Amino acid sequence: MTHPGLSDSPLLKAARGEEPAHTPVWFMRQAGRSLPEYLKVREGIGMLESCMDPGLVHEITMQPVRRYGVDAAIFFSDIVLPLKAVGVDLDIKAGIGPVVASPVRTMADVEAIPDLTPEHVPFITEAVRSLVGELGATPLIGFAGAPFTVASYLVEGGPSKEHAKTKAMMFGAPDVWDALMRKIGGIAAAYLRVQVEAGASAVQLFDSWAGALTPTDYRTSVMPHSARVLADAGTLGVPRIHFGVGTSNLLSLMGEAGADVVGVDWRTPLESAIPLVGDRAVQGNLDPTLVFAPTDVMLDRAREVLEAGRAAKGHIFNLGHGVIPSTDPDQLKRLSDFVHAWQR
Repeated sequence: MTHPGLSDSPLLKAARGEEPAHTPVWFMRQAGRSLPEYLKVREGIGMLESCMDPGLVHEITMQPVRRYGVDAAIFFSDIVLPLKAVGVDLDIKAGIGPVVASPVRTMADVEAIPDLTPEHVPFITEAVRSLVGELGATPLIGFAGAPFTVASYLVEGGPSKEHAKTKAMMFGAPDVWDALMRKIGGIAAAYLRVQVEAGASAVQLFDSWAGALTPTDYRTSVMPHSARVLADAGTLGVPRIHFGVGTSNLLSLMGEAGADVVGVDWRTPLESAIPLVGDRAVQGNLDPTLVFAPTDVMLDRAREVLEAGRAAKGHIFNLGHGVIPSTDPDQLKRLSDFVHAWQR
């Protein structure tokens, strides 16, 4: 049963373009990474193994909510977890990232990937249900990796700076590319649906590597697939956040793809981004490295972000990318307290 106070949560109100009691704040990658309590519970346990343990997912997701008092929890998982769940042979290597044993090259490789069903991820349903029970009026954000970013891992076999093999397929084997993007898009949509039906009250689609694309290539070969994922999520009645890194040239298109909120990375000033995203809220976008600056410098820059955000339909304060592992948690607490105390 939905908590009666959830609809009045500052994050959901800002995402809908309503006036929240205060500017909401949460941090991408707040669950884990920099928290000593996270490192303690993860000790000796692999990343994907952690993501498939409902009790551990619950604890890790809650840790930053307890410590920072943020306005939303972000479900602890990984964008490649759904692929692992359907049987793709991959692992997350420390210091490297996702590594795929047999990269996708042919139509047969695409067809060999099963579609995701709720039966593949019962641990997700269990974890989400337990989390929303504890979170009460605090929203839980579910998430998935966008088709292009997940495809890049499958095609490259791991992280890549150039995405050369990915683009080679996109340009040279468009039929295989389209089939792969449809497959991943279907998995992403199903994964978001599982999370929302279990109780998540917002979703974020992460397109971490979309900044490698030109607007033309994004519009023709990527945007339709992200749009299908976001359209499916839209039928669930929850706000949709769409975020990419280095995407200043794509912000208007990412909004057109169907988001209610467009995430802005730290490279693009909010005052420049807001006119590009249309009648949508924005999320962001303090440089994640500013938490290493003196506190007064960090807060002065945060004030600039908050002031700029006033011009948007709605503003959710966040970093312009994920929390850096060596971040001092006390600085994030000072930052979240500052945002909550700031008067719009």
